[in-house]
Amino acid sequence: MRILALDSAVGRCSATIVSDNEVIAGYQQDLDRGHASVLPIMARDCLRDAGIQAGELDLVAVTVGPGSFTGIRAGVALAQGIALAAGIPVIGVTVGEAIADALPQLGGRHLWCVTASRRGRIFLETGAEVLSLAISDLPNPLGSVAIAGGEAAAVASRLAARGVNVMLTDARMPTGRHIASVAERRFLGTIRPLAAEPLYVDPPEAKLPGGKSPVTPEPL
Repeated sequence: MRILALDSAVGRCSATIVSDNEVIAGYQQDLDRGHASVLPIMARDCLRDAGIQAGELDLVAVTVGPGSFTGIRAGVALAQGIALAAGIPVIGVTVGEAIADALPQLGGRHLWCVTASRRGRIFLETGAEVLSLAISDLPNPLGSVAIAGGEAAAVASRLAARGVNVMLTDARMPTGRHIASVAERRFLGTIRPLAAEPLYVDPPEAKLPGGKSPVTPEPL
């Protein structure tokens, strides 16, 4: 299966083509903004390097969040556009799902994936839910826990200070290969479906006249 995997939800912008679980082309760049201008070029160059047309892909995979409001929108819009033009499916993947796919052996620990939000807040994916909370308001995990994601070190140190049995993993960012892996399983129906729509856990900072947010946050 040939999959174009796009990610612009967190502090990295990437486009990757995975064929039968092997990366055959890919680009990535760490950046805080400008995803909407960089990601289409990466996707174009991936297709060129792989020597295929978009119509020869089987599906497009994209991270839907949690993460940057504008980055998520840019990635999902591009994925939907490519998929519509090529007549192929587009599959949504959360940041935590992609990171978890890279960590199959955790010794029975629960996995927490933590992503930076704003103003001292984080997004916490526990597998069952996605939460937005202040880093000072971390819940106590039920049993031992492994921590991954961009804010893993800060969260692990806070939990360890409470006496929690915590393991700090080295997984920080989703990769194209693992985004594609989760999307393929979702496409085949072996994991629950998830719409390829932005996953907004917090309301956006931008406000319409009158103080209203331009979109309503959507639950996972």
